[in-house]
Amino acid sequence: MSRIGVIGAGAFGTALACAMTRAGRGVVLWGRDRDQVDQIAKTGLNQKYLPGQALPKEIHPTNDLDDLRDISALLMVIPAQKLRQFLTDHDLSHLTCPIALCAKGVESGTGLLQSQIVTDFFSDAPVAAISGPGFAAEISAGKPTALSVACEDQSIGRWLQGALSSEVLRLYLTEDLKGVQLGGALKNVYAIACGIAVGSDLGESARAALMTRGFAEMSRLASSIGAKTETLSGLSGLGDLALSCTSTQSRNFAFGEKLGRSGAFGSGKTVEGIATARATTELAETQGVDMPVANVVADVLERNLTIKQALAALMSRPLKTEV
Repeated sequence: MSRIGVIGAGAFGTALACAMTRAGRGVVLWGRDRDQVDQIAKTGLNQKYLPGQALPKEIHPTNDLDDLRDISALLMVIPAQKLRQFLTDHDLSHLTCPIALCAKGVESGTGLLQSQIVTDFFSDAPVAAISGPGFAAEISAGKPTALSVACEDQSIGRWLQGALSSEVLRLYLTEDLKGVQLGGALKNVYAIACGIAVGSDLGESARAALMTRGFAEMSRLASSIGAKTETLSGLSGLGDLALSCTSTQSRNFAFGEKLGRSGAFGSGKTVEGIATARATTELAETQGVDMPVANVVADVLERNLTIKQALAALMSRPLKTEV
């Protein structure tokens, strides 16, 4: 039986570990917190991130990266802003198995996608990305969803598709590695925008407008960096956007909703859209792409604009055709 390695014992990493056992795979789940790993091993629960959810016995929790040596594929579930430092601190260059990137974000300061980061650390391992509409609590509980798996080497992509799919998790294959990553990253920015709109009581029409114009911005930027616009219309783009902009289960939406309702910026959870907002606008500027919604989200998050000023800035833009 093939074994799958998962780096990152947070909510989504643990949920993917659960999903892989349903695909008939043994799973090695690595976590940086030794106490948390010991708790998972002793109780079969990840109470910090998935309270009350019993984990399959096929999951082997570990704090030792040497346990990942004999695996067929590695799912990397490290927050985008911490990926480079993690790979700098932990030498995994010996791995030659496929590495699937499962977190969502654009690196702050560089505008790089995660696949562009890992190429500095791996010379032989094929790189893939998995993204789409899937909340950790639902995936871990075995509720059905479908995700995109992207790999430029389609033979490896087909192997990953078959190895990771199950009766409740369906993977769709694409070679568009850039598009799948960009869709997953950018939807977080617009989820914050929609949360702000709902929290500020701007109405459901405003949310729908932000989702639609946000999708247009996502598609323009994707096209500018060589991704396929049709990828953005799929699970990793429109599918994930629809989920994240309409549910308080989305950390990014919930953060925006709290900000709009109370003006509170604090969050005890990883909210990838915060760093991705400015990273996105900087990338868009280098590409000559207009992204007004992403721009005002970044300005609000950096406290350069109030929510009222951001709304005025969007609504007073010159009238134009819909593209």
